[in-house]
Amino acid sequence: MFSDFTLTPQLLQTLAELGYANPTPIQRRAIPVVLEGHDLMAAAQTGTGKTAAFALPILERLMTNASLQGSPRALVLVPTRELATQVNESFRALAAHLALSGTVIFGGVSPRPQIEALSRGVDFIIATPGRLLDHLQTRVVDLSHIDTLVLDEADRMLDMGFIRPIRRIIAALPAKRQTLMFSATFSDDIRALAKSLLRDPVIVDISPRNSLPDLVDHQVYHVDNNGKHALLTRLFADEDVRQSLVFTRTKHGANRLAERMARAGLACAAIHGNKSQAARTRALNDFKQGRVRILVATDIAARGLDIVELPHVVNYELPHVPEDYVHRIGRTGRAGSPGRAVSLVSRDERDQLHAIEKMLGRRIPVAA
Repeated sequence: MFSDFTLTPQLLQTLAELGYANPTPIQRRAIPVVLEGHDLMAAAQTGTGKTAAFALPILERLMTNASLQGSPRALVLVPTRELATQVNESFRALAAHLALSGTVIFGGVSPRPQIEALSRGVDFIIATPGRLLDHLQTRVVDLSHIDTLVLDEADRMLDMGFIRPIRRIIAALPAKRQTLMFSATFSDDIRALAKSLLRDPVIVDISPRNSLPDLVDHQVYHVDNNGKHALLTRLFADEDVRQSLVFTRTKHGANRLAERMARAGLACAAIHGNKSQAARTRALNDFKQGRVRILVATDIAARGLDIVELPHVVNYELPHVPEDYVHRIGRTGRAGSPGRAVSLVSRDERDQLHAIEKMLGRRIPVAA
């Protein structure tokens, strides 16, 4: 139980109000490590409760070391705007009864509210690397008192080319600090990054490498490229699919598919990197609220999107990188709810399918 940890009564009260009684595996193993001040390298997928695994002990440590209150002492770096927003919401919810403040920083929106929040003073910052580096270069933010740094979804940040901005940000931090790294996988690149940034870290791996959610039913449909749209439309017409997250490889492909689905009379929206932050937020909210039945997304949505009880994921196109199959499918079959993952595989995607099956060590059943 959370009461087994040395957390302030205010945090325990908040957890009780939020209905959290028992920690998840990543929380059980990570929280004591962080509270003790150790560096941490943790393998944990989205949906395992990893945000609270670092947010709770960070908030606890901020409260017990209040001498620098108002100066940012904790920094969480994340790869996408959506994840930044969600992590910030988690921090704010958990800090409901604490005299702590924070702000979220990302691009695609006006920097003025972020600058104003920083000038008022904050205890924690949730940020994407690019916009934070902009603020750092213009001396808007002072990171010299950061005591804890979190790299969340570090593998995704490497994939997105953030390593240079991250290193420039880290150069502005105190050399003596706690560093926590969370990643879906322990790839060679991640291990090399951890070796350069972490000091004698405790290593926590709560799930087998590239494991699939147990409650997900996987199926493959073999279909020509020009028949994919008709098959997808028929699947939505024939089956009682309340909502579905549909993945394409490109931004243009996501827009084109969303427009075709809308013309077919299906409530549909697209989300990808070229969309403005307002448009991405609106599409995601419409999907979460059920106003949109189908959300077409590129792999920017494969991680970090916290959609409760999403029953259905479709790979309209297979990902180029086999590991991204696991990240996409990780959107469904969560929190004890069953899910279904459907892949539409054309002839020119057979090699990608075989690579995915080789990585998983199992065949994905072909739909009858």
